[in-house]
Amino acid sequence: MGAFTEKQEALVNSSWEAFKENIPQYSVVFYTSILEKAPAAKNLFSFLANGVDPTNPKLTAHAENLFGLVRDSAAQLRANGAVVADAALGSIHSKKGVNCSQFLVVKEALLKTLKEAVGDKWSDELSSAVEVAYDELAAAIQKAYA
Repeated sequence: MGAFTEKQEALVNSSWEAFKENIPQYSVVFYTSILEKAPAAKNLFSFLANGVDPTNPKLTAHAENLFGLVRDSAAQLRANGAVVADAALGSIHSKKGVNCSQFLVVKEALLKTLKEAVGDKWSDELSSAVEVAYDELAAAIQKAYA
């Protein structure tokens, strides 16, 4: 991977801003997409026990946190050329047994959600920037597995 550019970081930031405009709606898009691809993922998220409920503050908080981590990853890539994940994040994902294919499902749901959020501003360049930021975050989380 080459250096993460200022433009790539700006693209990721713009998608974050679009997501924040309607966190409950986009949280539903995100988790519905995950469950469509991997219904068993419901067991990984305690707040999905009763389905995808946009009024559930844990659902929206988790989505906001994840999308924020992707934004933060873009900033780390731009500033340092690498992403470092909190050890606790690695521990949580390790304990839940999250594997590479599940990270891929989340990535696909993330891209689908952001594509909806940004609308006609979606582009291959934006998609690529988000993918790099997410892939580096996922790799850092897996590296932090205890």
